[in-house]
Amino acid sequence: MPIVVVTGLPASGKSTRARQLRDHFVGKGKRVHLISENEAVPKALFGKNAHAGDSQKEKVVRSDLKSEASRHLNKEDLVILDAGNYIKGYRYELYCMTKSARTTQCTLFSCIPQEQAWTFNTQRTAADELPETDEEQPVDNSSVPYTREIFDALCMRYEEPQSNNRWDSPLVVALPEDTLDVEAIYKALYETKPLPPNLSTQNAPLGATNYLLELDNLMQSIIKEILGAVKIKAFGQLRIPGSTSTVKVTTSMNALQLNRLRQKFITSTCRASQTAPTPLEQVPQLFVQFINANTIGC
Repeated sequence: MPIVVVTGLPASGKSTRARQLRDHFVGKGKRVHLISENEAVPKALFGKNAHAGDSQKEKVVRSDLKSEASRHLNKEDLVILDAGNYIKGYRYELYCMTKSARTTQCTLFSCIPQEQAWTFNTQRTAADELPETDEEQPVDNSSVPYTREIFDALCMRYEEPQSNNRWDSPLVVALPEDTLDVEAIYKALYETKPLPPNLSTQNAPLGATNYLLELDNLMQSIIKEILGAVKIKAFGQLRIPGSTSTVKVTTSMNALQLNRLRQKFITSTCRASQTAPTPLEQVPQLFVQFINANTIGC
């Protein structure tokens, strides 16, 4: 699911650019999902200015947009997210979602001077209407103007994308008088290699269901060997099967101490939160080294 994140000031022409982009890729035979904030706000039963002036309502709509984009995750389709996307932290969340899906992303910045955007905003004259509960056709509020107060507040809060930010890159800038560079966007989406996902966005691979049982049995057998040497007073170096290192058997070793070390070893070395569990064939060597390191001087 390549995704294009459209961003810009209010009334900067974001929806126009999004529709141009959709028409271009549909003409190339791509399946396109255009997700628009102009439809999401009325769908949430919020007025345009009431939504923009209330941070909690904005959070609800951002969550709806992100969820809808996530539902369309697949290898073939193109998602165009047409919204203000003015918070760089939110754009970073979208970037992480893209990396997790092992696909590509492009940011389209509809760049325009603030006063020119206000001029475009004043040309909008539609009334702010909410959909009826039984209405199937979505309501589009793109022709509803912002009030001056809300417009200025949105411009003040806007965090402009930067090409040196990895979550905004690759960045395509479109000025009002420019022809949209659809070829640059196509190359960014379909001719670049997706970035590998972060470890934090991946689920740890599952080990075998009997892994912990086999691990515990292996360490118990090592402890049994050591306690057997203590019982017959065979102090000194003891070779453990599966380990190239020898364990130093001391007079102070006992079952309580060794079992505490066993539990500590499991917690610190073989934690389930690791990317992959420690291979069982490496456990004797690691456990012997762990015992020696924690019983020096005993």
